[in-house]
Amino acid sequence: MVPLKRRKLTAAQTENQDNKVCKFPDITVYIVERKMGASRKAFLTRLGRSKGFLIEETYSSSVTHVVSESNTGDEVQAWVNNHTEGKALTDSIHLLDISWLTESMAEGGPVAVQDRHRLKTSLKSSEDTPSFTVKSYACQRRTPLKHHNTFLTEALEILAENAEFGENEGRSVAFRRSASVLKALPYAVRQMDDLKNLPCLGEHSQRVIKEILEDGSSREVESTRQSAQFQAMKALTGVFGVGVRSADRGFREGLLCPSDLIRTGQKLNKAQQAGVQYYDDLNRPVTKQEALAISQIVERAVNSVLPGSIITLTGGFRRGKEVGHDVDFLITHEEEGVEEGLMPKLVNWLDEQGFLLYQKTTRNSYLESKDGPARPPNNMDRFERCFSIFKLGQCSEDSSAVLETGSDDSGTTDNVNGTTRQQPGSSWRAVRVDLVVSPFSQFAFATLGWTGSKLFERELRRWAGQEKGMSLSSHALYDSKQQRYLRANSEEEIFAHLGLEFIPPCERNS
Repeated sequence: MVPLKRRKLTAAQTENQDNKVCKFPDITVYIVERKMGASRKAFLTRLGRSKGFLIEETYSSSVTHVVSESNTGDEVQAWVNNHTEGKALTDSIHLLDISWLTESMAEGGPVAVQDRHRLKTSLKSSEDTPSFTVKSYACQRRTPLKHHNTFLTEALEILAENAEFGENEGRSVAFRRSASVLKALPYAVRQMDDLKNLPCLGEHSQRVIKEILEDGSSREVESTRQSAQFQAMKALTGVFGVGVRSADRGFREGLLCPSDLIRTGQKLNKAQQAGVQYYDDLNRPVTKQEALAISQIVERAVNSVLPGSIITLTGGFRRGKEVGHDVDFLITHEEEGVEEGLMPKLVNWLDEQGFLLYQKTTRNSYLESKDGPARPPNNMDRFERCFSIFKLGQCSEDSSAVLETGSDDSGTTDNVNGTTRQQPGSSWRAVRVDLVVSPFSQFAFATLGWTGSKLFERELRRWAGQEKGMSLSSHALYDSKQQRYLRANSEEEIFAHLGLEFIPPCERNS
């Protein structure tokens, strides 16, 4: 046996020998610890040195090859910037996957760098990062669908969703505002200095961002994502007709998934019964092709009962999304008043054709004289509306659809404790569809309100109230100073009334 002190000395001597035996002096390797961990990095460093590679413990200007495991090029650049006192990577340095180093060690020398080894990056050096002023309200900013900070915003949105499950609206909004700012940036955040002078970034959000930049993930986010409560709340609120309070009550009773609602014999209303019955379909993303197919059906139905109507596809699809969780339509007619009574006729037509699996209609309860300035602005409007589940057949490539009619679902469903569940492999699928009827005089406000995003609309109302002394809803805009309603025939006019630059739907994804 070698005494402990002797073993330590021997290990140190061996490491020094490894550092001296360098067969390839033109190549200096730096191994990124991010996602790999210190122990694996130490193992690869010893192994590489034993094969004659010069591997540095710290990043320096002499490094020629930076290797990493399970990271993107952008993530590696961000990590290096945060761990090297601002010594940014230069274009002459090879940014490589760990496979290059393992292949080189197996071959006994450096292999040629091929495209499959290279980590792709969209980032410029920190010196080239342009200064960018971000305004504090989301309705002042242009926020595209695709942005540069998805790995940060997804983490913040998990915390926001978890706060919603706990009915902590303030905390949820704070996380979403932080994520919204990151979405609007024209560059990827690589270090905390990139966040200087940005609004809406609270201390909690910054702690999460800092941890992700430095370690690749946030312990709080991962703990939240993997918690039984979060997963159960996400699954239960995914049931059509089940809200946060119902889901929380169910979780406290031991319910973890939709099937538990059936197994334990929970008393369900009609909406929830439909939500369980079509759960798999309703939690499957709706494609743009399917949304366009439904648009054709809705247009045919509306024009059958009220010719000359205007039908607009709203929600995420109007903002340019390729997939969504439901499909929203806003319906009006230029002749004010003729839209009254449209919804019952429309629902009856769709039902007779066999398009509706479920529907619930609410009447228009908005009265301008009573619900305008006296009623505080709210994200819920008072329009005549139908919450429905459509039966959509297979879509062809040109976005047309073959829809099943009638109520014969034989061969496509099974019965579990009295509740029917759809079986996979059906020739049709269930899709959530919201139909909203608006008077023409309110159509511009309704279009703006139903386009979203949810945070964008919240910020519009906050801007109107705090900055302009106005009250904005999906029905109207009221100027408290002038004590009068401000009319608008288009979204552009509403933005002008609010003193805001017009932002098109495709850039409202805050």
